[in-house]
Amino acid sequence: MSTFKSTELFGGALVADLPSTFSDISTIRQVPDHQEIYLDPNGFTNVIIEVNQRVPAEDASTDMEALKYHFKDIVATETDEVKFWSEDTASLTKMPDTPAFVLFATTHPVEGDNRAKDDFTGIMLILIRLEKQTTDILVAVNVPHIPGEYEKDTINLDQQKIGPHLEAGLAIRKHILETFEVKDWSLFAADE
Repeated sequence: MSTFKSTELFGGALVADLPSTFSDISTIRQVPDHQEIYLDPNGFTNVIIEVNQRVPAEDASTDMEALKYHFKDIVATETDEVKFWSEDTASLTKMPDTPAFVLFATTHPVEGDNRAKDDFTGIMLILIRLEKQTTDILVAVNVPHIPGEYEKDTINLDQQKIGPHLEAGLAIRKHILETFEVKDWSLFAADE
């Protein structure tokens, strides 16, 4: 089981516990200003935190539609087969009145995609909706499954057998839900 550490995001405006072994990608490559990316140096799992403009009601009339809207924005659905396994409301332990939603999906490269290096990627999303700030915070825990790096017989998603890598990813998502907090509301331009 991973150990976690409190991690300041966006200059300390946001805080969440992330696995203590994960590294900030911005120390080795440029990352867009609206993102923070942390990578497991001993594997392939990563956590991406994005501060986005809130999806307007005309593009997504429900919160779950907004969650899928963001999902489609981050996944190359034209080159991947996508399967949604679960979606639900969630609770932020430190911000219990803030609407939050979760989704678990997998992407599989389509047959004949010569670029594909992975068998599939598990994607565990958290959407945190800040209506007054017209902001959606998206947290993606991405768990690529690379041939030879996992035991295929440990996974059968149709039978809810997710294997150790996805179990670890879900534990990371759960820990983020328990520890995520906004410390500095001035991060959001529309804050009153």
